[in-house]
Amino acid sequence: MTQISAAMVKALRDRTGAGMMDCKNALQEAEGSEDKAIEIIQKKGLAKVAKRAGAIAADGIVQSYVHAGNRIGVLVEVNSQTDFVARNEEFRAFVDNVCLQIASMTPVYVSREQVPAADIAAQRDIFHGQMVEEAKQTGKEKPPEAISKILDGKIDKWLSEACLCEQAFIVESDQTVQHACELLSAKLGEKISIRRFVRYELGEGIAVEKKDFAAEVAETMKG
Repeated sequence: MTQISAAMVKALRDRTGAGMMDCKNALQEAEGSEDKAIEIIQKKGLAKVAKRAGAIAADGIVQSYVHAGNRIGVLVEVNSQTDFVARNEEFRAFVDNVCLQIASMTPVYVSREQVPAADIAAQRDIFHGQMVEEAKQTGKEKPPEAISKILDGKIDKWLSEACLCEQAFIVESDQTVQHACELLSAKLGEKISIRRFVRYELGEGIAVEKKDFAAEVAETMKG
């Protein structure tokens, strides 16, 4: 059996907020691996959470964030099961960090389950068009089976970047936003979920006419 030190238990407790015995048992089960122990605590914690109130998260908060310079604004709804947890400092800190995540990493969707099929089809067409153009330029054409697999890979990568929950968390880059959310759920004993968000960037979507001032001045001089 792997020897579990007090320092290992403390480190795991600091990361998860779980009880000392829960941390020790998880480390023993994971044979000393902290990452595996976190997964064990997370699964056991979420199993307990799921039994409470049908795990319906309908409370929570709507939080806003405006970046310095007033050029980017974010509005996000993060749900909890009770108002008690919604007032918790760790919960609110998590929501603040989610706002920063949205502002800095520009996700488009919350999760891939929320991505409309039409959006995926449109993006696949774009990737396919790029591959067709590349084949024309290089003269190297791939078989249909290979093209299909490559497109699947490109779509998967695009979804991992476009979906908030799958992005690497700016606070803990070794875990995704969803993983951080699940760890907090296990720690606070309630289901926590990110429901929706909007992100505004100044001038986004506005077509601005670019003027060639040098040509304009030259034309004026001719006149």
